[in-house]
Amino acid sequence: MVITGGSKGIGRACCLRFAKEGARIVFVHCDPDEIAAHETLGVLEKAGVEAKARKLDISSFSAVEEFFQEVLREFHRVDVLVNNAGITRDALLMRMSEDQWDQALLVNLKGVFNCTKAAIRSMVKERRGRIINISSVVGQIGNIGQSNYAASKAGIIGFTKSVARELAGRGITVNAVAPGFINTEMTERLPEKVKETFLAQIPMGRIGDPEEVAETVYWLASIGANYLTGQVIHVNGGLYM
Repeated sequence: MVITGGSKGIGRACCLRFAKEGARIVFVHCDPDEIAAHETLGVLEKAGVEAKARKLDISSFSAVEEFFQEVLREFHRVDVLVNNAGITRDALLMRMSEDQWDQALLVNLKGVFNCTKAAIRSMVKERRGRIINISSVVGQIGNIGQSNYAASKAGIIGFTKSVARELAGRGITVNAVAPGFINTEMTERLPEKVKETFLAQIPMGRIGDPEEVAETVYWLASIGANYLTGQVIHVNGGLYM
């Protein structure tokens, strides 16, 4: 299986959850350094699973194509793809630069296109596969200062539903998970006032854990979700219903 953005946060939690089932895992990241990737790789190796890490710019079509060709040469097929990698480039629209807009859309949305297109070749050939795309509650309800991020995450939902229709007859399911306010490095950077505002809107009264999102991702890849495709599963403590 391949997990993007797998070195930390929700991606790392997904790696560890699938490791419990003995999956062979290849995760990619785009961290400035290799520290988090090495830490995640170490934990996976201790769990006794075959795992590899690769630094990859998922916004580059050619780089993604080359990466998946390498994966297929070594592992022969991709059974599960988790499109988790994402970035924020927050700013009010009046102050948002073209570069901030482009970066968010290139990584968060084009990256999903690039990886999905490259992965489905082996899935179509095998007539089976699972694709799970990580969207966000912000893609449904919007958020001040995140018009670019919200647009990219809403785009993932439309992409998921369209590709699910295209691939259903090939035995491939395509679903999305839309996390709410989850305790990750990305949310830790938010100002305390913003965190308090989010918490006040969550009926369950707490921030979610990456592991709770990972459990949903794992279920979507399991036999229990055989008859489920084109859906958006919200993991948000009731923030959006």
